[in-house]
Amino acid sequence: MPLHISRILHAGYVFECEGTTIAFDTIFENPFSRNCHAFPAVRFEHDKIRRLRFDAVFISHFHDDHCSLESLDLLDRATPIHIYCIFEELFEMVRALGFVDVRPLRIDVPVQVGPLTVTPRVAMDEDVDSMFQVEAHGLKILNVVDSWIDPDTLPALAAHGPWDLVLWPFQTMREIEVLSPSRASPAPPALPSEWITQLQAMDPRFVVPSSCQFLQEPWSWYNHAFFPISYRQFENEISAALPHARVVRMHPSVTMRLDRDGLTPAAPLDWVLPVGEQDVDYAYDPLAVPPPTGEIARRFPALNVEQAARVRDYCRSGLLDKYRDMELPEESYFEQPRLWRLSVFDHEGGETRYHYRVHGDSIDASDAAPLSWTTEIPAAKLYAALELGESLTSMYMRINDMRFDAASESDLETAELVDDPLIRCLFNDAFGAYQAAQLRRLKDPQ
Repeated sequence: MPLHISRILHAGYVFECEGTTIAFDTIFENPFSRNCHAFPAVRFEHDKIRRLRFDAVFISHFHDDHCSLESLDLLDRATPIHIYCIFEELFEMVRALGFVDVRPLRIDVPVQVGPLTVTPRVAMDEDVDSMFQVEAHGLKILNVVDSWIDPDTLPALAAHGPWDLVLWPFQTMREIEVLSPSRASPAPPALPSEWITQLQAMDPRFVVPSSCQFLQEPWSWYNHAFFPISYRQFENEISAALPHARVVRMHPSVTMRLDRDGLTPAAPLDWVLPVGEQDVDYAYDPLAVPPPTGEIARRFPALNVEQAARVRDYCRSGLLDKYRDMELPEESYFEQPRLWRLSVFDHEGGETRYHYRVHGDSIDASDAAPLSWTTEIPAAKLYAALELGESLTSMYMRINDMRFDAASESDLETAELVDDPLIRCLFNDAFGAYQAAQLRRLKDPQ
């Protein structure tokens, strides 16, 4: 019996076999994650999605480009929702949306839905995400989702073969490098060698490059800075390394019929509608020059009086309270006393500077002094992170875009950008902020 596999968006897929239909990482939004515009472009027929009846939905992890309550809100509330997540809060939010059958997934524990068997497999970070092994009538598919395969897991996965199809996350997203572009190293010119080794061990018949390239605002310098690997490069290198495998690009809406004889096109999803040219590729430009943060901030609307006060109060007191409540990571750059400047830019590009003395778990407002760390951010994006659950990916934060004294520069060589005090205060221990903001909007649309 054949298995039909359809692409929704990013790591979202629909699997159908013998009348049983399941879906993975159901995102029915464009843009998704607030500011990620699907590339190639698509739109969704929400009325048709509301009439869908999936036999089960599987969510690999809690990140907002995989688990969106606004997308789940379109589905029938009797749909069984299976989620891999170690945080009970996410299950509570999905139940608060009205779903009556919400179940946790366990690594290596299979879930049977009609003729389909779905088994979560361990990913690189077991506390965050999972992969999915899907089987039906002897056909075996591995949906790697977002992660590479843990080296300790690879022998077991290879032993589960032979694999018919691997959905492989082919992008190396430079979400950290864009935070400090003046200090970032160039992107490697070739695919990571681990990919080649892992795919050779899996030896699949077919490989689908499965990440979703996205764009942000038309003016955004991010549109040439995030994704250094193109579809063409991936196909060329994988085809050379796995001459017996076929690389198949699946655009959103595309459906393929998989059986023992091969992989052939089938009728596309009628509720995912491609918009414009689909055979496009990301134009990565390693020489792209980012505009100043003040110029970027002018692209966003002004905050109202209450919103501006929220940002100002956070910078004056809320941030300090939050930082003091956290535990500093081991070998942090801030184990030594550092002078940090946070610059917040309004809709006119005007800069408000806040200076802090940071030492270990302590932080205090300080007069301007020789700096050893700087952070810049548009006020509109800081507010969005505080109240709307906006993620780091689209905040246009800029870190250490200057040169410091020799001692600080030497220490910065081993410092982690995510040790930035603002990043830690906004995102450390802030599980589910995006979904919580969605739930508030859905429960109170006003």
